Amino acid sequence: MNEPGASVVHHPAETELFADTLTCDVALPAGFEAGSSVVHPGAAEMLLRSVALVEDSRSTEDNDERGESSLQAQRLEARMDLVLVLLGRLLRQSDTTALPLRPLRWSRRGLRMELGQRTGSAPGTQGIVRLQPADWLPDHIELPVQVLAEAASGNGGHYLWLRLNDPGTALEMALERHLFRLHRRQIANSRRT
Repeated sequence: MNEPGASVVHHPAETELFADTLTCDVALPAGFEAGSSVVHPGAAEMLLRSVALVEDSRSTEDNDERGESSLQAQRLEARMDLVLVLLGRLLRQSDTTALPLRPLRWSRRGLRMELGQRTGSAPGTQGIVRLQPADWLPDHIELPVQVLAEAASGNGGHYLWLRLNDPGTALEMALERHLFRLHRRQIANSRRT
């Protein structure tokens, strides 16, 4: 399932990564680094599970009756959100290696990243993709990937197709849950507009 109005790209790597699975077309801070650095999938899984707990608890609280204690919790949560946003801005201003915002198509199998220029990575090249899974959280996950293909996007940029390297069952489940929440949010936003 992709976002309404998302562009259609014809390439064999699209089928390999996105056929018959939930997909999301999003713009997220993301980057790719070629080379086989060590990545601990447990860290990405933990961060995705934490994001899920926070976001799921927010949606549950939205459906509860609003009592005085609930209002106090919402005020505290709003303050924490503001602190995280401010902290994220400070980190981005001071971090010269901040991830640029990129259009992505993402599934549990991998992702297609739109880049401004060609990376020159040959199919089979190992690497790491870094991306910020939630706009309110100034942190990113690292996922081990393998380059499937690279091609011109037609608008002066390039597409890079990246397959996840055996994420393991726990990380794959956390990714699927995260993608489902992103997809659900996209549908809700499209209904509002």
